[in-house]
Amino acid sequence: MTAPRSALILAAGRGERMRPLTDAMPKPLLAVRGKRLIEWHLDALARAGVRDVVINTAWLEAQFPAALGGGERWGLTIRYSTEGRDHGGALETAGGIKKAGPWLGERFWVVAGDVFAPGFDFSPDAATDAGDELARLWLVDNPPHHPHGDFGIDAGLASTSAEPRLTYSGIALFRAAFVDTLLADLPPGARAPLRPYLEAAIARRALGAVHR
Repeated sequence: MTAPRSALILAAGRGERMRPLTDAMPKPLLAVRGKRLIEWHLDALARAGVRDVVINTAWLEAQFPAALGGGERWGLTIRYSTEGRDHGGALETAGGIKKAGPWLGERFWVVAGDVFAPGFDFSPDAATDAGDELARLWLVDNPPHHPHGDFGIDAGLASTSAEPRLTYSGIALFRAAFVDTLLADLPPGARAPLRPYLEAAIARRALGAVHR
């Protein structure tokens, strides 16, 4: 199984918890250990064989192409899904995935641009196909600010009832079928959170989960 060739990095948010730093710079462009948060992801995705990256933007979105260009530094092709310019603001996660869908492949990574996960493995082994999954979430132990978590895991599938509950890391592997089925009625450019669509995938027993 080869690695997915495309990824969506979610970078449209306001970054409220990091104010005042994010008043003048989008959170994914803040530096951690000498490198922008989003650059850690670009490095890791490129090493794993990803070649096409979509970055959705809204808050201070002109700073992204100025900082990252077209991706040549990483051997990537970067496209920008400009939610601020096109729609007046961020579309939330489901809306962002739907808008970017035409630029993504049959299987693609979705990564929160403001999380620091330098050791995450985007390799083909991590992306091995798993039957009828429409998407797969990577879950982590609950941080202090989110003690009740998001989902449990039941036989390799995400669950809203299984214990212990863990926290969604902001990293997931999606199939185009998730967009084509669960997001089919969501108009491009509509603002919508992801959680209800993840729950719809759970109801179909089609949302995988991994505890990292």
